[in-house]
Amino acid sequence: MKERLRILLVEDDQRLAWLIRDYLELQDFEVLIEGRGDTAPGRIFKENPDLLILDLMLPGKDGLAVCRAVRSKYHGPILILTACEDDMEQVVGLELGADDYVKKPIEPRVLLARIRALFRRVENDINQNKSTTTFLPEPEEDIHFGGLKISRSSHVAFLDNKLIELTTTEFKLLCFLATNAGRVLERELIFSAIRGIDYDGLDRSIDIAISRLRKKLEIDPAAPKRIKTIWRQGYLFVKDAW
Repeated sequence: MKERLRILLVEDDQRLAWLIRDYLELQDFEVLIEGRGDTAPGRIFKENPDLLILDLMLPGKDGLAVCRAVRSKYHGPILILTACEDDMEQVVGLELGADDYVKKPIEPRVLLARIRALFRRVENDINQNKSTTTFLPEPEEDIHFGGLKISRSSHVAFLDNKLIELTTTEFKLLCFLATNAGRVLERELIFSAIRGIDYDGLDRSIDIAISRLRKKLEIDPAAPKRIKTIWRQGYLFVKDAW
């Protein structure tokens, strides 16, 4: 008999936690519940679940602090639950190492779809690692466009010899755009490449990351010449604008 995947749900709303647990257990998952943020890290390390569902508003310690505390040692996917409409809070969660988020009020089928997508991503990563374990990785080449220099091996970028302070997501996004310079990239393609999961049509984290990149790279972020928006198509990294 196949062992059920274990999920630890960190949620202080007891009624909601029970509803989520009952629904997911009908889908053949095993669900454990933790109600406080300050005791969550110890529980996470003890249980080592296959997936962590983490509410942001928790007693004792908020969900972002929990994510920050466990991400370096907990290697399973983290799914954030948030009632906040502020995109920046969701982006911060992703920057701290969360893999995806679902907004409240929760639609059970959406939550289930996100969970299954995360498990597919984990399975794909495992299969990819198995297929490449006997080969040495090729060195990652640097990228140069005018005054822009990107070192993929060192994970740093310079513009006109000045270090650009980039988050992990911003750096990955810049590399992906620059590697595909001169090509219009659809939002769905960028999202899948950066996040590793399918785009749901609602997530705005890529748009926010693009906006933040422009503030760091463009002469006039309000009239971008280097990373352009192509109406109803996507984004374009302009080769000759650097």
